[in-house]
Amino acid sequence: MNKISQIQNVLDKIQTPVYVCEEGLLEENLKLLNEVAKRSGATMLLALKGFAFKALAPLVDKYLSGCTCSGLHEAKFANEYFKGTIHTYSPAYKEEDIDEVIALSDHLIFNSFNQWQKYKSKATLKTSCGLRVNPEISSSPVDLYNPCGLYSRLGITKENMQYDLLEGIEGLHFHALCEQDASALEEVLKGFEERFGELIPKMKWVNFGGGHHITREGYDVEKLISLIQDFRARYNNIKVYLEPGEAVGWQTGPLVASVLDIVHNGMDIVILDISAEAHMPDTLAMPYRATIRGAGDVGKKPYMYRLGGPTCLAGDIMGDYSFDAPLQIGDKLIFEDMIHYTIVKNTTFNGVKLPDLAVLRKDGSYEVTSHFGYDEYKRRN
Repeated sequence: MNKISQIQNVLDKIQTPVYVCEEGLLEENLKLLNEVAKRSGATMLLALKGFAFKALAPLVDKYLSGCTCSGLHEAKFANEYFKGTIHTYSPAYKEEDIDEVIALSDHLIFNSFNQWQKYKSKATLKTSCGLRVNPEISSSPVDLYNPCGLYSRLGITKENMQYDLLEGIEGLHFHALCEQDASALEEVLKGFEERFGELIPKMKWVNFGGGHHITREGYDVEKLISLIQDFRARYNNIKVYLEPGEAVGWQTGPLVASVLDIVHNGMDIVILDISAEAHMPDTLAMPYRATIRGAGDVGKKPYMYRLGGPTCLAGDIMGDYSFDAPLQIGDKLIFEDMIHYTIVKNTTFNGVKLPDLAVLRKDGSYEVTSHFGYDEYKRRN
């Protein structure tokens, strides 16, 4: 997809720090996901763990069929702000939460037979129940995000399947991908069918999980559609769900920061009003290098800086970047592609301000939809 950002047009209006989701770019992603759903016969859901932007829920509702949730709070959020079906999966449910989770969820997925047996009697009265299984095949590029890695706590392996306890189970769920192509899904499906194929004809639905990088340029959309169509044909047009997280918010907007100060200690070091630790934690956890508009790698441009955050953490560093012109205090930097898996993960570590949330509408108007201040820090401590 050729995505053209319009953020530069409103840069003078922006007060930082702020995540800015560009409505037009988001709609491009949603249209593609909707097309895949229509052509393949699958049902496409939003995984709130990757994109939970309530101001844009009405737009999401136009193209997707509901939300997948990781527990009570996400299920409540989905119920309050989104339309459509609610599917909930958690590695374990707490007794004080389960009644409300059941009441909110159209599908409820259990991670173990212990949990299934504990809550079966009440869950089956209200919702369609499923089990998460582990196909034990994954090519996830980062171990931290590999749900099928060695000693994974996520999903039931074939060795641990208790066939005598399946009464009442209507679906199977697997999740084995992390920002990967359809060829990776093809391999996972082979493992899934080899291990659990005898159970599939007895089910009403199968959830292919997330990690499908459908909106990334170069993703083989036609292969994905074919894989889904062929799978459904093998199993009497069984209902198939997909729950992409990153594919919804992929390349839909930046995190905009301001230069607060520039100090020198062997090299020029920029202090920004955003924090790698608090506002884009995957840059430290994965790790990966954020892209900054107009900046280059070390040595690519004449002016080099190390970029760091305003916290006391010594490692709160974004990395070293080069620029065409010297940076000045007050300059704004645009950290690209910072909508998915950022606003859902950020923290108030060190009392730093959470970035606001804003929308750049298709008509060019700019709107701050959520503003954060001291109250967020106070409530969390």
